[in-house]
Amino acid sequence: MLDKPAGLLCVPGRGADKQDCLSLRVQRAFPDALVVHRLDMATSGLWLMARGGPTQRALGDAFAARQVGKRYVAVLAGRLGRSLPADPWAMIDLPIAADWPNRPRRIIEPERGKPSQTRWRVLAYEAQADVTRVELEPLTGRSHQLRVHLQALGHPILGDTLYAPPEVQALAPRLLLHATELRFTHPVTGAPMAFTSPAPF
Repeated sequence: MLDKPAGLLCVPGRGADKQDCLSLRVQRAFPDALVVHRLDMATSGLWLMARGGPTQRALGDAFAARQVGKRYVAVLAGRLGRSLPADPWAMIDLPIAADWPNRPRRIIEPERGKPSQTRWRVLAYEAQADVTRVELEPLTGRSHQLRVHLQALGHPILGDTLYAPPEVQALAPRLLLHATELRFTHPVTGAPMAFTSPAPF
């Protein structure tokens, strides 16, 4: 388990300037470490690699079968959820598709989008600023899912250079999105595993 800083790629990108990444750094010490899933470069937090092919396949299957619990913390523009329901968790259920003319952006697309679901709940409202701290639980794993879903609600994440307007981008020096929790079953021992990382913002 790794704690990825914001601004570092998980895997190499295109171009000589995008070759430094967390997976290659790890593989220098552990050559059998393999990528299981990804976080956006701008997102910080918990990131999992596997030791060896069989473990990678087992963990990849667990992610595909939605058997891995993932939680994030984000800070959003505006006051989300002014009247909360009795159950503090709410659901965003909006299909996401690639925005081909504007790659790598994604958009909400009812006709050709893939089903995408995110649970969310309010953690706190910050009195000094018009922002909301939320906990997020993606039930599906689409690229940019959390960022696109929150933008669709009219509450983009602070510091989001892809989906927030300039005035919201300027409210933070980085994307305020952090992977805080991963839960899964160990593919070899069968033991339940749980890891946490507090948000650094």
